[in-house]
Amino acid sequence: MHQKTKDIQNRYDGFLQTPSLWKNKDVYELHQFKIEPKTLKIDFNIDEKLRLGKYIERFVSYQLAQEKDINILCENIQIQQNRITLGELDCILLKDKKPIHLEVIYKFYLFDDTVGTTEIDHFIGPNRKDALVEKLTKLKEKQLPLLYSNECENYLKSIHLSSEKIEQQVYFKAQLFVPYAFKNMQLKTLNTDCISGFYINQKELTAFNDCKFFIPNKKDWLVNPHQNVKWFNYTDFKEKSAAYLARNFSPLCWLKMKNGEIFKFFLVWWN
Repeated sequence: MHQKTKDIQNRYDGFLQTPSLWKNKDVYELHQFKIEPKTLKIDFNIDEKLRLGKYIERFVSYQLAQEKDINILCENIQIQQNRITLGELDCILLKDKKPIHLEVIYKFYLFDDTVGTTEIDHFIGPNRKDALVEKLTKLKEKQLPLLYSNECENYLKSIHLSSEKIEQQVYFKAQLFVPYAFKNMQLKTLNTDCISGFYINQKELTAFNDCKFFIPNKKDWLVNPHQNVKWFNYTDFKEKSAAYLARNFSPLCWLKMKNGEIFKFFLVWWN
């Protein structure tokens, strides 16, 4: 298999294996889209210049297209008012002939119990610039209500639909990371299966000075860690990671223990 194809396959497999952020009970009255992950040998090209969110939307499109009971009607629909974009609908599809407006989200969040008072409040972005509660609020108050705007109704008429007949769901996958001391924690509201690793700061890094390290590029944040990479020793990793931390960027990294176990972790600049 060509290396580029292999990279895409590994990312797609990692995407498929990432669980939904919650299951069963709705969160923020947001209904989670259900689809069984089916590992397939991929056979499509993807623009490597796409940012990660758009890259993942291509994976979702491919996944949906493989399902016999799903028919994609339209994707990435820009809703405009007087040439000003009000927002975008990720996807409208038919599942078992029932119309669904689907918003696609894939995020990385870290648990910080000094932020907010609830489990949802505690999950923030690796660089502290965004938070789970902000994304859920935006979905509920801005992205999903767009479907009911006059401008969107005009578009829906063109595809012979009306908003009152469309169910709204979110396809919200996430990788969650917890402090190293909490690495076996159980979640109450969110899906514990989403916990993908831990996070540490530079001081805590010294406890792993006999380990090997790897810093994947951002699209490979999706990938399940494996042996077949060029590992750094502690000294080289500390030097390379310092450049990320100096610009207030927390890199996702892989850690290989002396016994061969491999873990994902974030090295954070802010703790």
